[in-house]
Amino acid sequence: MSKAILFLTVLFLSFVNAQVKKEQTYKESPIILKINVDQLYGTLTTPDLTKKYPVALIIAGSGPTDRDGNNPMMKNNSLKMLSEALAKNGIASLRFDKRGIGESKSSALTESSLVFENYTEDVKSWINLLKQDKRFSKVIIIGHSEGSLIGMIAGAKADKFISIAGAGDSADKIIKAQISSKSMKQIEDMTFPIIDSLKNGNTVKKVDPMLNSLFRPSIQPYLISWFKYNPQTEIKKVTAPILILQGNNDLQVTVKDAENLAQANKNAELVIIDKMNHIMKVIDGDQQANFASYSNETLPLSETLVNKIVSFIQK
Repeated sequence: MSKAILFLTVLFLSFVNAQVKKEQTYKESPIILKINVDQLYGTLTTPDLTKKYPVALIIAGSGPTDRDGNNPMMKNNSLKMLSEALAKNGIASLRFDKRGIGESKSSALTESSLVFENYTEDVKSWINLLKQDKRFSKVIIIGHSEGSLIGMIAGAKADKFISIAGAGDSADKIIKAQISSKSMKQIEDMTFPIIDSLKNGNTVKKVDPMLNSLFRPSIQPYLISWFKYNPQTEIKKVTAPILILQGNNDLQVTVKDAENLAQANKNAELVIIDKMNHIMKVIDGDQQANFASYSNETLPLSETLVNKIVSFIQK
């Protein structure tokens, strides 16, 4: 009996050791991108390997979302978790604070001078920085939400492209759809002409004060620059291998968005992940539970998501 127990113990320890060896150790270090007088700040996460390894540039979504996937109102650590999961599988990553956000706050432009191209040009500079680093075998773009569109436009030099919860239509159409689903006809009549004017590249001088949060004069140059881009058009230009990931429990982006992107580029691989929400976490509950996850930093990422990303990068 004792020999049998000893044998089982040895087997168990061998299994544990194998699992420990399988999970890479890694380290995080600060990294700074200098663009003229501006400095953008990020975190470089690298596995403990001596040979060359791939690196993913993780691009956060819209608004005040920082490098970890958080904002001043909500902390879920979604992008930080993604970075750590990649590192445990031998894949480095760089996540960064956009200009005006987090540690990169001092590089903010005035609202009236900010345009969408500022973000795409910054990402091109990050890619160039990674391309020059001899530790990395290839550079992969991972764009989350609005970061998907930014990555499509800026990622010509990347070796692979991954879209997570990326919109499948231009921003003007999405805003119109959101207004239509939640507002009265009167609000549509007030907002749609403004959106159409901005879509055509023309600012609107007179905006009802109740619409200032969306269409104030100082934000109109950014909206004009953003409305120009249709993700279905941009993804057609991507020649690198593409992986499109979308959860069917996403409150902000739909499965149809992902399908539109996949149809626009026939070389793309589309994966719909059951119960995954916008911040890449699996939600079994109702809409309230979905919203609550945005402020839950302990809820893990979807395992399916991580496994699909890792296998796509490594193949």
